[in-house]
Amino acid sequence: MERERVVAFFDIGTNSVRLLCVRIHPDGSYAVLSEQKEAVRLGEGRLTEERLSETAMERAILVLRRFVDLARSFGAAELVTVATSATREASNQAEFLERLRLEAGLDVHVVSGLEEARLIYLGVSSSLTLDGESALFIDIGGGSTEIVVGDAFTHQCLTSTKLGSVRLGALFPPRSRFGIYSMAEYQAMLEYSHSALIRPLEELHGYRIDRVIGSSGTIQTLAEVAARLTNDTAPGPATALTRRDLHRAARHLLALPLAERRAVPGINPGRADIIVPGAAILETIGEHLGVRTVTITRRGLKEGLLVDYLSRHGYLPPHGAVSVRELSVSRLASVCGCAEVHSDHVRRLAWQLFDSSRAIGLHNLGDDERELLGYAARLHDIGTFLAFSNHHLHSQYIITNTELTGFDQREIVLIGLIARLHRKKLPGPGSRELGDLAAGDRRLVLVLAILLRLAESLDRTHIGIVSSARFEESDGAVTLLLSSGADPHLEVWGAENQARAFRKVFGRPLRIVIERG
Repeated sequence: MERERVVAFFDIGTNSVRLLCVRIHPDGSYAVLSEQKEAVRLGEGRLTEERLSETAMERAILVLRRFVDLARSFGAAELVTVATSATREASNQAEFLERLRLEAGLDVHVVSGLEEARLIYLGVSSSLTLDGESALFIDIGGGSTEIVVGDAFTHQCLTSTKLGSVRLGALFPPRSRFGIYSMAEYQAMLEYSHSALIRPLEELHGYRIDRVIGSSGTIQTLAEVAARLTNDTAPGPATALTRRDLHRAARHLLALPLAERRAVPGINPGRADIIVPGAAILETIGEHLGVRTVTITRRGLKEGLLVDYLSRHGYLPPHGAVSVRELSVSRLASVCGCAEVHSDHVRRLAWQLFDSSRAIGLHNLGDDERELLGYAARLHDIGTFLAFSNHHLHSQYIITNTELTGFDQREIVLIGLIARLHRKKLPGPGSRELGDLAAGDRRLVLVLAILLRLAESLDRTHIGIVSSARFEESDGAVTLLLSSGADPHLEVWGAENQARAFRKVFGRPLRIVIERG
């Protein structure tokens, strides 16, 4: 049997150097051991001359040596390294690569703009549920901008343009010694961006675009700044950026001296001098394509390196065979030694209860919530991997602290809570267990939790004695009809113990009837 392997992925960009170190299990699941990012400004100053400066190379090598030492400390046997725009365009590229080999122990692959775009697409799309949608992916780097159109399974269009926030900033430095941009200077950046991007943007008009996804530190930072300008108490990382808010944020930032720009809430001080050029690039793309909202992702090229590695080494199934979400859930269940027959049967029962309770008007939840219930059912017992005692708490901890690809943060929190509440006392809507959930999500969790509790009770003996279950209305009560070919007295007893919680959630009494079959 193949052993676990620790692999480190390095992304040497124009502005920043990134590390992703993971432990890959024999079944293809993985655990992130470390993520690091350091701004080294490899393309600073000499980018327009297509030559890396000595000081920029020294900064990059120093950081990469530290990253390599960190990866080795985790037991990394393989180091996968790519370099992008600044390195691929540098006339002294060979010198830099040789120094990286000798001084940092890295054999670096310099990737083309299109390969960079492909890797970004892999890294971002692998975390999304597109459900037949076609998305536009935008990544604004320091030296180049990558734009991709693709769906859940493949890309239809890859583009890479020699225009990035560092490059544009070098071409259009502010005349003010304080770093303030005039509107005329910003307009000049917009016009230059339009001329540089017009050809790839025109090519995109023939493609269907249902969603727009933005990666890279530039877009993330603009979203953070815009969120705080709109609401200075905005909790957590920004998840979206509208064109109107981008317009407002850009004009707020360009009028500030550089020293004040560095202190703006939501901005990384090291990015303050290139954020306005980055905004000009994003505004140009948004205006030309009519983009109203960009959804923000924290994934990018380094995650694409991981996905590409997994694919090339046979860990991933053929495209479309299994959804990203189903695959990540199945892998987690497998790693934790989950009782697959039991959890699959509980999932089937839970879906039957969901469908029949929706049919009689107990709730109006949709297919998205049904899907979350299925994942919670599949994972509800994984906490026994640590201990049976309080395993519902362990299940929640594992779910919420595992990188389940294909899910956003909210969905992972909900799945963890539903799994946690499959046993012990069911909390009230305002309880501490439900944390800071919105009112609608509290209700959602309680509804799905009671359905999971009943489904779990109906397979108490783990032998599938109850073959099916459904709700029906009768005389103001709700009847739970169970089909079984044997005596399911333990299952009935378990379900009866949930009657009080059922009434608490739905306000209706529950009675249980057995159908022999």
